[in-house]
Amino acid sequence: MKYDMDEVKVEQLIKGYQEQEEYFSCLLCNHKIEKGIVYMKEDIMYEAEKFMKLHITIKHDSVFTFFIEQNKKMTGLTEHQSNLMTAFYEGKGDKEIQAELEIGSISTIRQHRFALREKEKQAKVFLTLMHLLKQRENNADDFVPVHQTATMIDDRYNVTEKEQQEILEKNFPEGLNGKLARFPKKQKHKIIVLRAIAQNFEEGRKYSEKELNAIIAEKFDDFVTLRRYLIEYGFVDRLADGSEYWLK
Repeated sequence: MKYDMDEVKVEQLIKGYQEQEEYFSCLLCNHKIEKGIVYMKEDIMYEAEKFMKLHITIKHDSVFTFFIEQNKKMTGLTEHQSNLMTAFYEGKGDKEIQAELEIGSISTIRQHRFALREKEKQAKVFLTLMHLLKQRENNADDFVPVHQTATMIDDRYNVTEKEQQEILEKNFPEGLNGKLARFPKKQKHKIIVLRAIAQNFEEGRKYSEKELNAIIAEKFDDFVTLRRYLIEYGFVDRLADGSEYWLK
């Protein structure tokens, strides 16, 4: 995912994509489908929005499947709650769920259904409170959105826009177009620097290891270290044999 959770609406998340002026953009992987074009798939023609829905089905199975597989930091759900929600979504009956998840009794499953509905109500109230709070927080510092391919989300990502700018200025004294002066030791600073380095790669383009190294070397001589951290922190992905790299 490559969207700012503060900006996207719940209705858009439910669909899994958002409409922009010239294309539809998948919120789950940032794949774009241009408007005004008829797309062909297995001898069937699709207009752009229907083709985006097909993309989500083929690539992600469903919006529900994509989100339920995210970690607890994103969903707020325990593993047990995620398993139950998946079973409910798949339309399984209480007895089937009881046997599959080894739950003590049917009444326990019904209690979980009730608890999830209560959680939904609480979430609506919380969203309302946060919306009202933001209306009053005119002077509050904005936090930098976490890149959605992050491998593990924790306090390292609690970075304000102001803090990010200060760290970038310190580590890129000649500006972001210049060289990285040093690779910082602090984990939070590493993430900020790596995010800036990742902006030098084109979305959707595949790079050979030599091409990737050349781009990184323009920013920092120790391209091997930066390449390793770009992969480790979820900015870049690669094939197992290292023959291709791409912006994750």
